[in-house]
Amino acid sequence: MSNFKGKISVHAITWGQDHFKALEEASALGYTAIEPWSSFALSYENRINEFKELLSSKGLVMTALYGGASGEMNRRFIDPASRKVIIDYNVRLARIIAECGAQNLVFGPGGPRQKPTTMDELKVAAETINEAAKRTYDLGVKACLHPHLWTEVQDENELDTLMNLTDPEVVFFAPDTAHLTGGGMDPVAVIRKYRDRVAYVHLKDLTSKEATKEDFPMLLGNESLPVFCELGLGTINFQPVIEALSDIGYTGWMTVEIDQSTSTPIQSLEICRNFVERELNIPIKGVCYSHDT
Repeated sequence: MSNFKGKISVHAITWGQDHFKALEEASALGYTAIEPWSSFALSYENRINEFKELLSSKGLVMTALYGGASGEMNRRFIDPASRKVIIDYNVRLARIIAECGAQNLVFGPGGPRQKPTTMDELKVAAETINEAAKRTYDLGVKACLHPHLWTEVQDENELDTLMNLTDPEVVFFAPDTAHLTGGGMDPVAVIRKYRDRVAYVHLKDLTSKEATKEDFPMLLGNESLPVFCELGLGTINFQPVIEALSDIGYTGWMTVEIDQSTSTPIQSLEICRNFVERELNIPIKGVCYSHDT
C-alpha cells in the first residue's frame, strides 16, 4: 500500500458533454468523487439540492470545478477589462462548490496562447487572481492556480512570477502532472517548491514531451494518438510524484484526468483506475487490487 494519504477522484472531461453518462460510468468503475464540467454544475445553479441529490444517487461527491479565466475564448487574466467578468464568474462557481460541500476552484488561465506572458501582463493577472481569490475564499473555497499548456500561464517563469505576486493566504496551487511536464517543468520539484500551497492535484499522463511546442495540436499528427493518454501509457513517471505528495503531507484530492479516449471513456478510465490501484498502490475506495488480479 502506498504512503499517499490523499483521496482519488475522476474528471468528467473524458465523457465530453454526456454528463449523466459520466456520473453513471464513473460510479460503475468504483470512483466515489468527480470533478464535473463547470457548465453542467452551472445548469443547476438555482437548484443545488437537486444537483447534490443527483451526485449522491450515484455514490459521488464533487471535488472541484474548473474556473479562473476559462469559460470563454480569449478571456484572460492579463486583460484588465475582463477582471469583473472573471471575478463574477468565479464567485458563481464558488457558491456552487461551497453548497456542495467541496473546497476547490481550479483557476485555469485564459487562451489560446499567443506569446510568452510579459512581466507587466503578469502583474495585471496577479491583481485579478488576488481579487477573485479573496472573494472565493470568503465563501470557503480555495482558488488554485493551474498552469496549462497553450494558455497565458504555461511555463515556469510565468508560474513562479504569479506565485510570488499573489497572496499565499488566498491563492493556492493545483499542479497537473501533464501540463507541468509539457510546459518544461519537473512536477516533483514544483510540488515540493510550493508544498504549502498545493490544495488540489490533477493526475494526467502525456503521450510525448514534444507538447512543449507553442502551436502543438490536441492530437499528435493523427486521430489515434491524443496528447494526453491513459495513465501509464505515456512519458510521465508517477511514482516520484506520489512520493513528493506524501512527503509534503498532502491529504487532498488527486483527480485522474484524460481529455480524450481512443476507445470509450469507461475503458480509458478503467485503465487509469487499474494503474492507480495496481501500479501506484492507491485504492480508489477502501480496497486496493493486488498485482495478481
